[in-house]
Amino acid sequence: MNKEMDVITIGRSSIDLYSQQVGADFVDIKGFDAFVGGSPLNIATGCARLGLKCSLFTGVGEDKVGDFILNFLQNESIDTTHVARIPGARSSAVVLGIQPPDRFPLVYYRDNCADIQITLDHASQINFNAYKLVEISATALSKEPSRSTVFYAVEKANQVAVPVVLDIDFRADQWQDVRSFGLTVRSLLSKVKIAIGTEEEILAAMLKDQSQITIEHQQISAPKITGDIEEAIDLILKTGVEILLVKRGSQGVTVYTAGGEVFNVPGFPVDPLNVLGAGDAFASGFIYGYLQGWSLYKACRMGNASGAQVVLQSGCANFMPTLEESLSFIGSQGGFQVPVES
Repeated sequence: MNKEMDVITIGRSSIDLYSQQVGADFVDIKGFDAFVGGSPLNIATGCARLGLKCSLFTGVGEDKVGDFILNFLQNESIDTTHVARIPGARSSAVVLGIQPPDRFPLVYYRDNCADIQITLDHASQINFNAYKLVEISATALSKEPSRSTVFYAVEKANQVAVPVVLDIDFRADQWQDVRSFGLTVRSLLSKVKIAIGTEEEILAAMLKDQSQITIEHQQISAPKITGDIEEAIDLILKTGVEILLVKRGSQGVTVYTAGGEVFNVPGFPVDPLNVLGAGDAFASGFIYGYLQGWSLYKACRMGNASGAQVVLQSGCANFMPTLEESLSFIGSQGGFQVPVES
């Protein structure tokens, strides 16, 4: 069947306020730049700039922040048919500091947020058969009614054989009990073809106790989690996931397949300014390559290139690279093949 669209992403959307004072302690920030954010929105933007036809399924408030988000999406040619305006709710917001090389504190404002209030009725209006791929982010599973809506969307995608990509996307402060994050994610994994996560997110999916988590300097997106990473990877693959991509920062990505194949895809050496959103950039580059029918290695190399370009910038979605920019960057950095050791 000839698909009308390439990908629909499901979950968070927000206005993101990034510190204008790079390197300043959070208490010394004097001003912020307003961008858009939320993992699914970031991924949709990255995919659209690479040339894919994208939709976003999320919720925004009937407010000026909702207008801000919708205006950005429309300017990026992202289909907003399934961006619901939620009466009485607020578009969510995130405030972020930038203290390279290793401190990126952030604060979420998600009380009564619109994106968590997408419903089964909203999802029932989506023709999943029109898409080649569905991407979901796990923070959308943190509360109802969004949790049930995501499960319903995945079920509908499965019924028409549309592959589902899960970004494990662990944000500890969005869960009333962090152990429920793992319980919820594990119950969904059997319906997912491809899962993507950092080592910490992989461990979070198998979390047994709150004491395994340490969050320093309010780096909600980069907690330290103890556990056996190889055991966690094995358990995820046993759920039925066909492909697991483990993001390892500057080292690139390790690919695990249900057939037992394991290989590393190296990253691109850059000096990062801001790592927030790098994983979303990776996902967009990978999805582009995957939908082109590329090998997993080449698709991950594309993802690594997107991530490497975005970490050089002070925001995420607003700085996603175009296809021309990514191919030029990859060509200047050794191409798609394994870099030659000097």
